[in-house]
Amino acid sequence: MTGGHMRNARAARDERGITTAEYAVGTAAGAGLAGVLYQLVTGGFGDRMLRTMFNHVLGMLGIG
Repeated sequence: MTGGHMRNARAARDERGITTAEYAVGTAAGAGLAGVLYQLVTGGFGDRMLRTMFNHVLGMLGIG
């Protein structure tokens, strides 16, 4: 192999590790966001928000 091919092979190997780390960070961030959203929806704020949205839709339909 020439020097350029070995350098490209090393760079490709390094990028695979970076990609795996990026997926891990993205997965952790997604799980954290899901936890925060779950707390909002199951708490008092989520209950009020869902009622407000439901009442708004009923009002738009002319039912509420």
